[in-house]
Amino acid sequence: MTAFVDFQVSSGPPGIEGFLMEVCVDSVESAINAERGGAGRLELCSSLLEGGISPSIGLLQVVKQYVRIPVYTMIRPRGGDFLYSDREVEVMRKDIELVKSHGADGLVLGALTEDGRVDAELCMELLAVSRPLPVTFHRAFDMVHDPVVALETLVSLGFERVLTSGCDCSALEGLPLIKRLVEQAKGRITIMPGGGITERNLQRILEGSGVLEFHCSARSSKDSSMKFRNSCVNMGASLTASEYGLKVADVCKVRTLNAIAKNTL
Repeated sequence: MTAFVDFQVSSGPPGIEGFLMEVCVDSVESAINAERGGAGRLELCSSLLEGGISPSIGLLQVVKQYVRIPVYTMIRPRGGDFLYSDREVEVMRKDIELVKSHGADGLVLGALTEDGRVDAELCMELLAVSRPLPVTFHRAFDMVHDPVVALETLVSLGFERVLTSGCDCSALEGLPLIKRLVEQAKGRITIMPGGGITERNLQRILEGSGVLEFHCSARSSKDSSMKFRNSCVNMGASLTASEYGLKVADVCKVRTLNAIAKNTL
């Protein structure tokens, strides 16, 4: 196995000492591995197979026991689209209150209207509950009808950053829009590319966009330790991953991505 030097890209203010790498994680093991590899911040969620939903309070508490870097907690009551019912909004409000009281360092959320605009009224309400924690608008942004208008809405609402693949299926394919968003933002809000970022495309994304932060999962497959396996039963839909295969943040992958970011400076 290739040996990697154990260093970290700065997790301090981006642009001063280096890029800031955020790793999305859905387990304690992934959180520990991400920090060991040099991540500057975690996005904590459950069910990355659904793009990430709100994690349990237990997961947040245990992750906070084991890592020192900031933990931004996902607030998303379900998978699917970002048009929420009144009862789902109740859940989101309660989740925000709970994660704030259990050590979250920031929040990640978003909501849209039925015609593909940022739901400014709902976001304003959720931001009020979130104070004083910083808030990232997640990849609901990639489903908006007009990203230029949407970005101005997020700036006016007071979001700290927006996570985006450039309204395309990956950050590499959405790179032209990401670059335009950075130019439009003019430092008023942080543009953080995410979606399909790997060691093969990170340098191109960083150099082509002008961003100072990036988001990835850096995961590898890990086989379960289960010896007895019942191949006749699935715990979820038939198209989901096997119960006996896990996806975990990989220390070496995180270190490799950090090395690429450092060398891009």
